[in-house]
Amino acid sequence: MSVHLHWYLPTNGDSRDIVGSGDGSQHTLGAVADGFRRPTVEYLGQIARAAEQLGFEAVLTPTGTWCEDAWITTAALSQVTTRLKFLVAFRPGLVSPTLAAHQAATFQRISGGRLLLNVVTGGDPVEQRRFGDHLDHDQRYERTGEFLAALRGVSDAAEPFDLDGRHYRIERARIPFEPYAPPAVFFGGASPAAERVAARHVDVYLAWGETPPQIAERLERMRKLAADAGRTLTFGIRFHVLSRDTPEAAWAEAERLLGRIDDERVTLVQGQFAAGESVGQQRMAALHGGRRDQLVVYPNVWAGYGLVRGGAGTALVGSHAEVAERIREYHDLGVDHFILSGQPHLEEAYHFGEGVLPILRRAGLLEP
Repeated sequence: MSVHLHWYLPTNGDSRDIVGSGDGSQHTLGAVADGFRRPTVEYLGQIARAAEQLGFEAVLTPTGTWCEDAWITTAALSQVTTRLKFLVAFRPGLVSPTLAAHQAATFQRISGGRLLLNVVTGGDPVEQRRFGDHLDHDQRYERTGEFLAALRGVSDAAEPFDLDGRHYRIERARIPFEPYAPPAVFFGGASPAAERVAARHVDVYLAWGETPPQIAERLERMRKLAADAGRTLTFGIRFHVLSRDTPEAAWAEAERLLGRIDDERVTLVQGQFAAGESVGQQRMAALHGGRRDQLVVYPNVWAGYGLVRGGAGTALVGSHAEVAERIREYHDLGVDHFILSGQPHLEEAYHFGEGVLPILRRAGLLEP
């Protein structure tokens, strides 16, 4: 299978420094840095059009109180692009499955079928309580499983759909509008509860960027779980990227980013991560242990982002050829979808798109 390359929309703002995801850094950077870029439709539109021009298939838009709403933002951006797909992240416990199916159907029609769904159960109990959600970790994933069963049932049913579950009771629901192609569902989670949901319900199982041996072990386990459920999965991975003409230039940029992070911010953010329930976040933190002196965890895999940024905390760093080789290595393990980002997202899209994409295309890893 060919590699599918996706980019990222920084709907919490952008900068030449690392903007966090939920730690409030966008407000700090916005106050002190002249180069902070606010997530206006005009700026995000620049990134979306660049991603489309360069050949990315889709862009991921995050979810949370720390960023703009993904549904509204991407619906607006669908009108300034023509081919680019939008991987819309949302919380399944905060909206009914029937409403989500209705939103997805409308989005598919107004965009010409350019929607993908990223279902985010949520691993930060503080943020979940902001939304009025007080379920514990495993209960949230149980609810997500019901949500996805209902979402598919409502979307696929030729007849009205019913569900009498623990978290949802749905009667005679369907989406009666044509044409409607249900979007693929992307989903990530490293806990046993999350893996069970993925094996039974999703199309693409996502992992944050870990080393190839770690990813190989996870993919092997997920293939077995999916097979036990009578299903198969496609796999994706989430990385930042610093790709340059030479390795020296790429690592110099990594060092510049690291030099802009003060120890107080690292301590604050690592404390926030430690208080969360996300197993994936714990795995990210374990790669570096909060230390600056052990950030290269595998050739061309750098964990510096994870010192201050939640979620994906690793970057592919190196020359264009080296980054392409790492992508090939992960692809050989079975990873087909690569969701990438880099700050600033406009410039880094061009570094990667003009440097790495041609190498992957010549290697036959991308469709012509």
